[in-house]
Amino acid sequence: MVCIYCASPTHVTNSRPQKRLQQVWRRRLCSKCGAIFTSIESADLSSSLVVRHTDGSVAPFSRDRLFLSVLKAVGHRTAPTNDAGALTATIIGKLLQMHDSAAISPGQITTTALAVLKNFDQAAATQYQAYHAVQAKLTPLRPTRRANPAKNRP
Repeated sequence: MVCIYCASPTHVTNSRPQKRLQQVWRRRLCSKCGAIFTSIESADLSSSLVVRHTDGSVAPFSRDRLFLSVLKAVGHRTAPTNDAGALTATIIGKLLQMHDSAAISPGQITTTALAVLKNFDQAAATQYQAYHAVQAKLTPLRPTRRANPAKNRP
């Protein structure tokens, strides 16, 4: 890799794998100007993972499309962009662990995303399912029952 400031060659001074995110964090040092910067390396999923639709058509997997879909679902939270980024990384990690082949269906993406969102935020899961229920043919979420505070009073 070349320096982001002067375009000279760099070398790695520190490297750490991030297993959950399936990335490698690297600290780099420029051999010419001495600048230190960080790079994060990850696989290009658009060229290695494809989405196979029910009509047989195939499209490259798009992390950005998944991210935007999750961002809509978590839009009510205080830090939706950060939450959507972390949730997208979790969903992709689960998708890669679950499937042996490079082809996945939109339904598998939706089901996995919904399971991750249910563990994170029930309101986000409901919002996500409202947009994607037809695609995955999911059953509606059941509301959780809460104790009625009026019944608990003496």
